[in-house]
Amino acid sequence: MSPDTSDSDRPVPPPAAPGGPEPGAQPWPAAGPEAPGWSAGLPVPPGTPAAVPGADPLAWPAPDPGASGPAAPATGNVPPPAADRPARRPGRAIAVALGAAAALAALGVPLGLLWAAVAPDTPVVKTAAGAVYAQPQPEQPIAADGWFSMLGLGFGVLAALALWVLLRRRRGPAGLLAGVLGGLAAAPVAWQVGRRVGLSTYDRLLADAPVGQAFTKPADLRAGGVHWFLDVLPVPYGNLLLPAFAAAVTYTLLAGWSRWPSLRPEPTPDLNWALDAPPGGFPAAPPGGYPAGPPGGAPGVSSGPAGSPAPTAAPEPPAPGAAEPPRG
Repeated sequence: MSPDTSDSDRPVPPPAAPGGPEPGAQPWPAAGPEAPGWSAGLPVPPGTPAAVPGADPLAWPAPDPGASGPAAPATGNVPPPAADRPARRPGRAIAVALGAAAALAALGVPLGLLWAAVAPDTPVVKTAAGAVYAQPQPEQPIAADGWFSMLGLGFGVLAALALWVLLRRRRGPAGLLAGVLGGLAAAPVAWQVGRRVGLSTYDRLLADAPVGQAFTKPADLRAGGVHWFLDVLPVPYGNLLLPAFAAAVTYTLLAGWSRWPSLRPEPTPDLNWALDAPPGGFPAAPPGGYPAGPPGGAPGVSSGPAGSPAPTAAPEPPAPGAAEPPRG
């Protein structure tokens, strides 16, 4: 509805009933813009009044029902003035993200142990020049890279799911930052921990074993590693980037599938009325229906709009032996 609409084209509120408004009827808004008719279950733009089905209940704090005066909004979650909004603390969000990233980096230790347990060792033979592969083209180094890649992808997916569930109040850029940084830190930790399992035994055999003796070399990466930028900053490459990549993609998909624009968890439905029901259930509805719900303060459950008239009761069947009405 545009501001140029004439007064004759504007909707007129229905006349008040003689005895006051009917119980359960929706009040006519006193002022403010008309609520758009969004369909239930469809995405709703931010700022839509909460009275509209499908609106985000956590986009803004709900107005105080007991507030009075012209400043009290009539309906909906209307954004409060800038002076009344709670101050955001970006430093706290960054601190939470860094703490979660540090926890993910620590989880790189069990990830490296798991990789060392499943990745096969490469058979080598001691020669005068050092250790050489026992086979011309061994498959064990390729298998070690493949196992690390699959475990890294799974680690990133699980890390994103854990961040989405545990950091419910920090969903958004903070959670995404924690997943990416945690994946970038956990991959080198897992690599260094896994490659050192059995490395001391290999070094001892390489130094003391006679020429021609066969032994195995622990798993290591050939498709990934770390470059040192200016000999100060470590920059991972190759399959060391897969945990961060999987965490970023999974977290972004979770945010895209979220129903609410604020990315907060959906509100829990209030089921206290069902828990407070009497043992035998609520009594049958009177012929005219309940005006506002069953006795005891429990709201009625109906798929129709609020304020709709209750259906009339079905006619009673005729008594046995009653005369049939004349036909024709």
